[in-house]
This record gives sequence, C-alpha cells and structure tokens, in this order.
Amino acid sequence: MTEQQEAMVPRIKRISKEKKHIKIPTLNLLLVFLCVFLLICATFIQLNITHPIIPNLFSEKHLVKADFFYTYTIIPQVPVVLFIVGLLGRKMGLTSIILYILLGLCGLPIFAIGGGISYITEPGFGYILAYIPAGYFAGSILKDDFSFINILKAGLIGVLIIHFVGIIYMLIVALIKEDGWNFIKGWLLTQSILKLTYDYILSIFALIIAKYGNKFVKFLLA
Repeated sequence: MTEQQEAMVPRIKRISKEKKHIKIPTLNLLLVFLCVFLLICATFIQLNITHPIIPNLFSEKHLVKADFFYTYTIIPQVPVVLFIVGLLGRKMGLTSIILYILLGLCGLPIFAIGGGISYITEPGFGYILAYIPAGYFAGSILKDDFSFINILKAGLIGVLIIHFVGIIYMLIVALIKEDGWNFIKGWLLTQSILKLTYDYILSIFALIIAKYGNKFVKFLLA
C-alpha cells in the first residue's frame, strides 16, 4: 500500500461512519403524507359560498331576499394545492402533489370520479396534472419573499396555470372522443369560467394562512 493510499484510509472510514448515521427525515415524510391526505379530503369536500349580488332590476318578477344573494358550490382542490406549496415550500409541496397524483393513477379512488391509469382519458385530468407546474411556479415566487404582493402573484399564476392547462387538456380529450361543442361549452362555463374568481380568492386566503404555517414548519424542521 502506497503512502497516498494509507492517507486515504482514515477518510474512507470517516465517510463510512457518517453514512451509517444518516437518518430518514421522518418529520418531512409525515408532513408530506399529511398534505397528501389533506388534498384527498379537499377532493371530496364541497364549500357553499354565499355572497350578495345585484339582482335583475328589469325583471317583472317581484324581488325577494333570495334574489340579492348567490350561492356557489366549489370543491377547494386548487386553494389546497397552493396552500400545500406555501406551507411546505416548493420541493416538499411538489412531492406531496406528485405523490397524490401517482397514488391516484395506481388505482386508489382519490380523484373526483375514481382512480387508475385510465383516468388520463378523463377530461378533468388536465386540471390535476396542472397542479405540478402551478405548484412549481407559485412555490418559486414565494421561495425568497412571502410578501402579500407575492401571495397575490403566486395565487394568480397558480390558478391561471391550472385552468389553462386543464382547458387545453379537456379540449384535446373532447376532440378525440368527439364530445361536441355543447359538452365543451358546458365544461368551460362550469369548470373554469365560473370557478376562476372563487379559486383565486380562496387561494389568497389559503396562502395567507400558509405563510404563518410555513414559519412553524421551518421551526420544526430546523
């Protein structure tokens, strides 16, 4: 054995010893799985949002109290996706989102109408797939500065990416399946046009909460 090889022995032993003490980040995994569970729950929760509106003043119908309010039912998946990215940060947040998608594609019925690899033929799968780029770009905005302006930007970009990719994917599936214009028009109205504003507003509230939760997560993982 040469002098150079002998000098390398202590270093090799030290590296081997360090490898034996590498621990799996249990807390990180726990947070990731908790957020996957949160996203699953959000898939099957419906929120009724009631707010005042301006009624049709030119209608011959006698106006009642109900005409001044509108109730919209929304599934809060989009706000929860952005909440997870804000809470855990970009890397762990994306890990949760990707794990959720993989579990669904592997057959667990955790998507809106089931699961399995065949779900990629569903027109709504594009919205789910869009969680990944939305989480990446929203997380990138919030990475260095969690200011209110960046919250507004991250929420807007995240929501727009999800709906844009979702619409494109739906159009491709609809054209392949020859679903027709009535299906496309109805889908655009119910799944995107009406939802955009609600998704954005709820996402802002979700990210504001995530801002303070992120500080606690960083404290736990420090």
